[in-house]
Amino acid sequence: METALYLPVQRFLEARGFRVKGEICGCDLVALPAEQDNSPPIIVIGELKQRFTLELLLQGVDRMAAGDEIWLAVRNSSKSRKRADGRLNDARVRKLCRLLGFGLLAVSARGRVDILAEPGPYRPRGNPRRRSRLLREHSRRQGDPAVGGGTRQPIMTAYRQQALTVAQAILEATQVKPRELKAMAPDAPKILLHNVYGWFARVERGVYGLTEAGREAVKVWPKRS
Repeated sequence: METALYLPVQRFLEARGFRVKGEICGCDLVALPAEQDNSPPIIVIGELKQRFTLELLLQGVDRMAAGDEIWLAVRNSSKSRKRADGRLNDARVRKLCRLLGFGLLAVSARGRVDILAEPGPYRPRGNPRRRSRLLREHSRRQGDPAVGGGTRQPIMTAYRQQALTVAQAILEATQVKPRELKAMAPDAPKILLHNVYGWFARVERGVYGLTEAGREAVKVWPKRS
């Protein structure tokens, strides 16, 4: 039961200088500073669940309008102090809590409380390589050939589009040289050299033809953009 998490979390917050009371206006717990001054008090709200669920996350979002700090506490049944069971072991969960500004606690059966995320503003560190990859693929892809959300079919990437352009040109001319294709597919020499899809066959030095897989690919994706 969630009530088994209450005392460990209460002790955790009391050690941080708060007075904790349970079941306040629909919140599992509410904590205020033990020592008050004339400034508005910091309101800490805690929500308790046996597992990390969407409902727990939505409760935290709902409490944001009233609380200054939101803590989500979840049962951790792992025997290891360094590992949390289930979703608590997923780094994306901790990242999501940090993005929302939530604190996340793992409470063991013996009452041990481990901090998985601290509450407060957070912005993930940027990844210039991933940003560049997104920008490059978006600008190089011709048209909008891939329907978002699909998982069963190969994605029509910019690379695949160029490879198909090369395959179509070879099909029409039987054999071609890489330099003859650069105008229509800038990466044609690399595409022929690496032959990622197995569509191309080297006929002689600097001359390429199509394999059976390449002919089939042109049938499957006939001049798609």
